[in-house]
Amino acid sequence: QVQVVESGGGSVQAGGSLRLSCRVSGYSSRRLYMAWFRQAPGKGREGVAHIDSDGSTAYRDSVKGRFTISKDAAENTLYLQMNRLKPEDTGVYYCAAERVGRALIRFVEAAYAYWGQGAQVSVSS
Repeated sequence: QVQVVESGGGSVQAGGSLRLSCRVSGYSSRRLYMAWFRQAPGKGREGVAHIDSDGSTAYRDSVKGRFTISKDAAENTLYLQMNRLKPEDTGVYYCAAERVGRALIRFVEAAYAYWGQGAQVSVSS
């Protein structure tokens, strides 16, 4: 059974940086598609960054050039490095995963079967 657990959220001023981690257990991250989603207060969940099993990545336009998604296969951990944070980046950030071989459309919430509990990120102006 795939389990994912986020850590690393917190509060920061605009322009600052945070790094989120997502520890995978029960399965190899090498055989997972993985992504970060976020949900701002009063809004729906949206895809932020995605990484395929071959390391190829995709980003939401609003975070391109500021956020970097990466995966450490040896540590079985997914990361999201967030730089030059803005107040509009505030929200609960979720790690999501799906096994390679399953049909998946990037950033479509229903395509990811495994979800973490979320980590709060708050950016003040």
